[in-house]
Amino acid sequence: MSSINIINSIRKIVPDVRIRTDEPMAQHTSFRIGGTADVFVIVCNEEELSDLLRLLDSQNVRHLLIGNGSDLLFDDDGYRGVIIKLGGKFEHIEVLPCDDEELRVGAARMLSSTANFARDNGLSGLEFASGIPGTFGGALFMNAGAYGGEMRDVVKSVTLMKADGSTVYELSGREMDFAYRNSVLQKIEDIALFARVSLKKADKKVIADRMDELADKRRTKQPVNFPSAGSTFKRPVGGYAAALIEDAGLKGRTVGGAQVSEKHSGFIINVGAATSKDVRELIGIVTREVEESSGIKLEPEVRIIDAEPKPEGV
Repeated sequence: MSSINIINSIRKIVPDVRIRTDEPMAQHTSFRIGGTADVFVIVCNEEELSDLLRLLDSQNVRHLLIGNGSDLLFDDDGYRGVIIKLGGKFEHIEVLPCDDEELRVGAARMLSSTANFARDNGLSGLEFASGIPGTFGGALFMNAGAYGGEMRDVVKSVTLMKADGSTVYELSGREMDFAYRNSVLQKIEDIALFARVSLKKADKKVIADRMDELADKRRTKQPVNFPSAGSTFKRPVGGYAAALIEDAGLKGRTVGGAQVSEKHSGFIINVGAATSKDVRELIGIVTREVEESSGIKLEPEVRIIDAEPKPEGV
């Protein structure tokens, strides 16, 4: 099916105002990097999402669901296919009437906003998430965490939709297979829609003070004034990426507009018009030189999205 026919078919599912063509992905990532996607669609309820997934699956159209783009690096040539972003009902959050220590959170809800909602309702457990810039769905995908807390500590269950749009089902927190920066969502293509989160009653001021304390730590230790995708590398066994990078003499190393942060070596930042090629090249340099100096091979935490599908076997 041609691009024009696909767009016309999508228009039968989603209002035209929520469909864009040649959309710059730099506008949808915290790195502020990336070329244009062929089609960008915002879906606001389960029916729209199901119908869209069924269409794309039936026509074998390449597609990708994104959240806030806080861990993504798109290619300079953009994305050949359809980008899907959740909105509308998927941003809803509520305290469950059957249990005032549980929240039901939509996957499109910002993680920081979710933490603020919990604080305002005197619920503790999400303070660690207050400064993480992604959506709740993205946090589920990555088992996001910081300062001793992570998603697996609080997620009771997740409602998902099959990748072909056919079925909605539920997984328990245990079945989500949360691990360090990992979850079952990285092994399957199904989409998280909502989650039930189990928290604890606590004093609002105590919660707010803890969130303020963590915010101060972030501002002091992290390069929050530059675009980035957060920590660029996963924490290796028996060490810390930032320390290994600094020990290898890479703090401040620059390729084009990409730089190993001088404030926190675990971050590669966009110091000015960085390209995806710049960042990828710098990731390669850091990976290679850290392995040469320490024997430890760092793994990227940032997800690199190619413009075209990779050839089979690559």
